[in-house]
Amino acid sequence: MPIENNFQHDELSRKSPGERLSFADPVDLAAPDTPGWVDAMARCGTNLSRAGVASVVFLHGSLHGTDIFGMQRLDEVGGLKRGYSRGVSGLDALLTAMREESNGIPLLPGGVKPPLQDDDVTKNLLDQQIGDAGNFTKADVESIKNAINRNLTQPIFCVRLLWSSEHHHLGRALAAVSLLAELHRLCRLQNLRKGHRVLLQAHGQAGLILALVSNLLCPSPITGRPRFLEILTNYADQTNQTTLTGTIKLVESMLATASPLNGVVLDMVTFGTPVRYGWDPSGIGKLLHVVNHRNLRTDGKSWLAKMELPQITMEMPIAWGGDYVQELAVAGSDAVPQTEQGKATNKRIWEMVEPYDGFERWLECARRAVRFPSEGRCLLVDYKDSTGSTNPRDHYYGHAVYTRRHTLLFNTTQIVRAFYTD
Repeated sequence: MPIENNFQHDELSRKSPGERLSFADPVDLAAPDTPGWVDAMARCGTNLSRAGVASVVFLHGSLHGTDIFGMQRLDEVGGLKRGYSRGVSGLDALLTAMREESNGIPLLPGGVKPPLQDDDVTKNLLDQQIGDAGNFTKADVESIKNAINRNLTQPIFCVRLLWSSEHHHLGRALAAVSLLAELHRLCRLQNLRKGHRVLLQAHGQAGLILALVSNLLCPSPITGRPRFLEILTNYADQTNQTTLTGTIKLVESMLATASPLNGVVLDMVTFGTPVRYGWDPSGIGKLLHVVNHRNLRTDGKSWLAKMELPQITMEMPIAWGGDYVQELAVAGSDAVPQTEQGKATNKRIWEMVEPYDGFERWLECARRAVRFPSEGRCLLVDYKDSTGSTNPRDHYYGHAVYTRRHTLLFNTTQIVRAFYTD
């Protein structure tokens, strides 16, 4: 997408990313918490510090109880309920494998469901129920913090943020505003200024929040920003959410300055993020997209996923081709807001950021099999999480591996190599 993306959807180009694309395999790495692991992490910390990184933010949601494939919207507009899948071999089976009640991914206990709260109670629940599957656990963030800071006189701050996991446009829009407010608070707390950097690592749809943030931070006076904030302000007023109104006003005033976040640069990494919203690189620093991927294609286009029916229904249960949530949770899919006001506001945002709707349009986007958006560096990784198991909790359809404890050193090393090594 061009600079000044102005909240446009990604163009879903199937062309080769060219020089933006790299491949890597996580091999010959020290086991977590061994002396070799700590030494390697400490070297990464030195590179981060030299580059001016003052904080690392780990942003994630929950794989459990959040309709990660976005089947609610597909069922609402078509799918099996409207017969749109008839005549497409294997599509019924694919939709069943994606649907929350039949995909083998449990709900959260006690009726906990989005919007999730970013508090210790909820984070502890996720750590207990999900562990390190698509979840930056408290223990892992602490291990990273201790290791990267081992040789530093000025420690790098590490923080874990849990977003609401509302997998729809309204939920992601609210999360983008909340994240900017949290970053504003973080920069003030640490007295950060020009020359400092904050490294954001986002798993899954949390990466779409970063895409929206990149559009909000565009230094040009784009037309989409006031419209976007106005939609959210009206929603906050209609639902009497005074705290949300205050957050939006804070972000609005922050974005009106010549140097948001006091000149601090945001570097962004996404892990397994579906290609949906376009990115605006003009107001952020470095950008990297990491995707779990095994090439199953025979046409030489190794940078694309393989979306062939009915074969995908046999490949997906063992995560044979990599991350199927990243591949299938594209435009047209989503969870559905619970209230009528939420649905109306969601529609207004959706008309602004994503011109695709309907079952056929979802299938069209999924069949494009795009792994990366049009901006940023791209890293395809065979995380080797397909072991032949058909138990979704072993692999979560290829979407969980990015945050597994044994991948943390590899991911950190790749980020440092892509961003902070000459």
